[in-house]
Amino acid sequence: MEWRDQGILLSARRHGETSAIIEVFTPERGRHAGVVRGGTSRKIAPILQPGAQLDVAWRARLEEHIGSFTVEPVRSRAAIAMGDRLTLAGLNAVTGLLSFCLPEREPHAPLYSRTQALLDLLGQHDVWPLAYLQWELKLLEEMGYALELDTCAVTGAAEDLAFVSPKTGRAVSRKGAGEWADRLLPLPPVLRGEGVAENAQIAQAFGTTGYFLETHLARDLGDKPLPEARARFVELFSRQI
Repeated sequence: MEWRDQGILLSARRHGETSAIIEVFTPERGRHAGVVRGGTSRKIAPILQPGAQLDVAWRARLEEHIGSFTVEPVRSRAAIAMGDRLTLAGLNAVTGLLSFCLPEREPHAPLYSRTQALLDLLGQHDVWPLAYLQWELKLLEEMGYALELDTCAVTGAAEDLAFVSPKTGRAVSRKGAGEWADRLLPLPPVLRGEGVAENAQIAQAFGTTGYFLETHLARDLGDKPLPEARARFVELFSRQI
């Protein structure tokens, strides 16, 4: 059993004295693990940095086995990430969330394309936070928790949408919210792709997407805590506002 694809390295950990176990995210095979023989060597270890774009070939006797990878570098993102704390935190948030929530060996090609495009923007602080926010929305959608932000869940109106229902993920207008407004989540215009994407709005939107990541997605995965890397990125970003 074997296949070849390109993928994004999510994680690498030592295995035995000389090998490493890696997880890659590929368009056709989803999140997939395997052993890299000699993965701790001076030649291969520098390649196995989270976020790296790799050409990978996987082989195993049976499909259910962990199997082994051979890897060839396509694009390294380590130099960009290591030069800036916020960039590194953002990269760790992306790879951490993908490792956390992607089902093993289940393809998510649209999410892969969005992830690759996002990582190609690393280091561009003027556009990356907004791109990351849009990526979190795509992640929620791919995992089955899409937010419906076009019309009010109460009145059906498309105007003056200001809140999100924490239960349904649907937008609510000020009129529809009424006396329940203090129990709803904020819906900054940036979440709907409207207006100027100010950093303060993006930070507020992170609170809303984070709520669904934590109380819906993580809960349904067995009440596992979200990766700390996501909280670190949001905290660092918020400090710079």
